[in-house]
Amino acid sequence: MDETAQLNLPLLQPAQAQKHVTVNEAMMRLDALVQLVLVSRVLATPPAVISDGVAYGVPNGAVNDWAGHDGEVAIGSNGGWAFVTPKAGWSAWITDEGQRALHDGGNWRSGMVTLSPFGAGARLGVAEIEHTIAVGAVSTTSTVIPSHAVVLGVTARVVNAITGSLSTWQLGTPGAPDRFGSGLGVGEGSWANGVLSSPLTYYAPTALELTATGGDFTGGQVRLSVHFLELTLPSI
Repeated sequence: MDETAQLNLPLLQPAQAQKHVTVNEAMMRLDALVQLVLVSRVLATPPAVISDGVAYGVPNGAVNDWAGHDGEVAIGSNGGWAFVTPKAGWSAWITDEGQRALHDGGNWRSGMVTLSPFGAGARLGVAEIEHTIAVGAVSTTSTVIPSHAVVLGVTARVVNAITGSLSTWQLGTPGAPDRFGSGLGVGEGSWANGVLSSPLTYYAPTALELTATGGDFTGGQVRLSVHFLELTLPSI
């Protein structure tokens, strides 16, 4: 046996020379895999500069030094790459997605908090956008709430002061303009924390709606975050 069963750490062999090389390699992999953080799982071309201990999830079709290592974890090691095959139940923080993922034995599944043997489970997600407010009494975002999402609430932060003749504003959806907040401030840093008393399911992709109170919008920018739960299907 040359490697451990779970983390694929290299093992010392009887009468092995240069033992420190194997020990250091094992420590490097251990340092990367415990509290696993993946810079990305979609980058197909390895970075030009390799940093020791930095890990990536290798996607299908990866090239150059990652070719032939689809689905593995690539760890920077002494100017090259060490590769480890993740197992079902491993978890990792995906830096460029800002969320945790579980491995189902074949793929990383973002936001999963439960996962059945056939891939069904519950997924927590955040859909976040920067919305530039349009001139007028109502400013509607692009579609932000996904279909069949159980929405827990929407939070918001004014990143550029809201301008216009309005005094305050409301945050909601078409037909429910104040569902996630009313009497909201217009200054930079103002916020909304629209937690729903009962989660609400949206069965079609839905936009958010900002409504001016006491006047109209002329500008501003708001960061909007939809917090939701999704149920995933079992595999065939």
